[in-house]
Amino acid sequence: MELTEDYIAQKLHAALEAAGPSSDGYAEIDLNDKTELKCAAVLVPLIWQDEQWHLLFTRRTDRVESHKGQVSFPGGACDEGESTPEQTALREAREEIGLDAAKVRVLGRLANMITITGFRVTPVVGVIEWPAVFKVGEHEVARIFTIPLSWLADKRNRWEFNMLGRNRSLIAYHPYDGELLWGATARMTVDFLKVLDLD
Repeated sequence: MELTEDYIAQKLHAALEAAGPSSDGYAEIDLNDKTELKCAAVLVPLIWQDEQWHLLFTRRTDRVESHKGQVSFPGGACDEGESTPEQTALREAREEIGLDAAKVRVLGRLANMITITGFRVTPVVGVIEWPAVFKVGEHEVARIFTIPLSWLADKRNRWEFNMLGRNRSLIAYHPYDGELLWGATARMTVDFLKVLDLD
């Protein structure tokens, strides 16, 4: 199987259709009260480097309001007037890493994820033209780095822990280039690998 952009887009479309109208993924909060969920989106950035796909991540600074020092995808809460997750994800990527939306080819979405912090997050998958020049939003982002998709897909590189009182497990990857990928971002990564039949 060759992971072309067309193939990835087709797999994303099929998986989202199969997820149903709500496309709500894993729940860690009371889903009976969806009015309390805050809208958010992240960009899951794919780059083609060294003859293989990589995912691009950021490490948040210690100065941000939440998730200090954690590895994440560029993203955040929806702004008023934004009508699609793509708008939110691309705006946040511009603010956080200076990414020009014109340099991103959006391939599709993953199913929404509902986080323990009360956000309904829509992961938007897009290919970034590479090489790229970034302008880091220094208040929010401490570092930008990439991890090969093949490394992320190797189950020997991650742990999965069952959490008491929760209906799902916690995923944490072994450190890569000094960075620790875990929690919601690791879950989105594994969801993406599953869509591509790599997990």
